[in-house]
Amino acid sequence: MSYGPDYQEVFRTAAVLVGKMLKGAKPTDLPIVQPTAFELVLNIKTARAIGREFPPNLLALANRVIE
Repeated sequence: MSYGPDYQEVFRTAAVLVGKMLKGAKPTDLPIVQPTAFELVLNIKTARAIGREFPPNLLALANRVIE
């Protein structure tokens, strides 16, 4: 089980900031940006291998389920 930032959004935001710097913006003038989207990833295969099960309501909340 993993809960963390959506890395695609993080990289997209970083690309926007790099683009602004390449156009002449000073890095000190750019805002500090924190992730706003997080994702829950559940690995059912590994959980079963160690004898664990996820409750159905947690499976319904997951963004990605690895089987």
